[in-house]
Amino acid sequence: MTLGHVRSVNVSRAKAATFKGPRSTTGIDKRSVLSAVAVTRNGLHGDEQADLLHHGGHDQAVYAYAAEDHDWWAAQLGCLRPDGAFGENLTTVGFDVNAAVIGECWRIGDTLLQVTSPRIPCRMFAGWMGEDHWTKRFAHAARPGAYLRVVEEGSISANDEIHLVDRPAESLTLAEAINAYYGDWELLPRLLAAPALATRWRDMAMERRQSGKLQRLPDRKPDDEHQ
Repeated sequence: MTLGHVRSVNVSRAKAATFKGPRSTTGIDKRSVLSAVAVTRNGLHGDEQADLLHHGGHDQAVYAYAAEDHDWWAAQLGCLRPDGAFGENLTTVGFDVNAAVIGECWRIGDTLLQVTSPRIPCRMFAGWMGEDHWTKRFAHAARPGAYLRVVEEGSISANDEIHLVDRPAESLTLAEAINAYYGDWELLPRLLAAPALATRWRDMAMERRQSGKLQRLPDRKPDDEHQ
């Protein structure tokens, strides 16, 4: 089944941040490349993350964000940012990335990718966007995009089709996973039951279940911004 296609492939080297944030270096400023890009278990060739504690690694080797969600944000913010502006490696078109379920697999070119988790907005992302209370706005929108692990290495090019190879029947969508993280107690067991869930996400969900406390969806007040 063909879901859509890759509109652009975007990479960046870690470099000095030109905006206010919690770190002095960042790899968020992704730029589109025209040629095919090799994809390994660690991500795309030529791409770097400055904060390896919260970004990158096998569970978050590739980040995909939909062109349709860029368009939605353009209407909200009054400006359209270029592909890669949300730090995504793959800008997709033609389907709802946020409706992807944890554990589903995409064949792109000769690369096989598996959806592992949604994105939680951070202060570096907020500084890069330069928008008031960005972490709260991004969380409330429930348009997180998809982190993916690399199951089979290969290469990806712009205009490659995205084929759905497998979709677990009982898994949560990425939008539902965000709701589970931000306080939907009923969704938490289903989140934990997803075998392909990223390790960091599983640890957070286990901690919440054991403590009996869930992270609440942040309100839109200017104080107490999420990380």
